[in-house]
Amino acid sequence: MFFPAYRPRRMRRNENLRRLIRETKLSVDDLVHPLFVVPGKGVKKPIHSMPGNFQMSVDHLLKEVKQSKDLGIPAVLLFGIPDEKDELASGAVRKDGIIQQAVRAIKDRVPDILVITDLCFCEYTSHGHCGCLKDGDVDNDATLEMLAETAVSQATETAVSQAKAGADIVAPSAMMDGQIEAIRDGLDEAGFENTPIMAYSAKYASCFYGPFREAAESAPQFGDRRGYQMDPANSDEAVREIGLDIEEGADIVMVKPALPYLDIIRRAREEFDHPIAAYNVSGEFAMIKAAAQMGWLDGERAMMESLTAIKRAGADIILTYFAPEAAKLLQKQA
Repeated sequence: MFFPAYRPRRMRRNENLRRLIRETKLSVDDLVHPLFVVPGKGVKKPIHSMPGNFQMSVDHLLKEVKQSKDLGIPAVLLFGIPDEKDELASGAVRKDGIIQQAVRAIKDRVPDILVITDLCFCEYTSHGHCGCLKDGDVDNDATLEMLAETAVSQATETAVSQAKAGADIVAPSAMMDGQIEAIRDGLDEAGFENTPIMAYSAKYASCFYGPFREAAESAPQFGDRRGYQMDPANSDEAVREIGLDIEEGADIVMVKPALPYLDIIRRAREEFDHPIAAYNVSGEFAMIKAAAQMGWLDGERAMMESLTAIKRAGADIILTYFAPEAAKLLQKQA
C-alpha cells in the first residue's frame, strides 16, 4: 500500500534522526575476541593472513586480554597450539596444557572477563582432523568409543580439565554426533554443572576458514572436513543440528561462518528461543582487511556494516577478530 504523505527520507536527514529510529543497535556487549595462545615466553608471532592478530605466549596474551577487558569486551575465546602433536590429541587434556595454563593465568590476572575455551582436537592432532582416524577417515562412533575409554570421553575430559582451570564456557567445535551430551554428562559428573556449553552447532565446511589454518596450525594433512562439517548448500540440516544440540544440553548455539550464512542465523533466531552466537571467521576478516589495504573499501565502514548485518540477522553474540577495533569505534560513538 502506498501512503503519499509518508516520506521516509525526512527521517534520514541527519545522524540524530537516524539514531532515534535505528532498529538494530550493535554494542560492545555483543562481542567476543578470539585469541591464539602458544607455549613459551616473549612470543608474539604475526599471523600474516590476519593483520593485527598474533600467536602469543601467555605473557603477551595477558596484555591482550587486559586490553579487551578495558575496552569493555565481555569475553575472549581461546585457541591453543601445543608444542607437540600426536594422533590422539593428548595435549588437549594435559593439566599443564597450553589452554589450561592460559585460563589459569587469565583468571589470576584478569578475573572479571569471561573465558571461553574452544574444544576441538584439530589443533592438537598430527593429522589435523577433529577425531579418531579409521581407514584414513574420521569415524564418529570410533572417536566417541575411543574417547569414552578415558573418563567418558577425551572430549569430556578436556572440557573438565578446562573447567577445572577456570574456563567460564566450553565451546565444542568438532561436529561429532553426540558430543554435547557426552561433554554435559562429564561436566556434571565432575561437579561443573554450572559450566555452560557453547555448541558450534551449524558449522559449515567453508573455504572461509583458510587464514585460521595458518593461525591455529591445523590444516588437515590429507583430505578435508566435509565428511563431518556441514554442506554449505543445506539449511534444513542446520535447524536439525541446532535442535539436537539443544536437546543434548547446549546453552548457546552457534552458526559458523557468519556473513555467508546470515539466512541460517535468521532461521535459528526464528526457530529457537536460545542464545544465538555467530562466528565472523578469519576469511571474512581477511577479505575486508585485504580490500581496505588495497584501497578498494573503507575498512572501518565495511567492518561495522558487516557486524551490524550479523546482529540484524539475529545473533546475540558475535565472535570476531574485529572485536578490539569495533569496541574502540563504539566507545567513540557512545
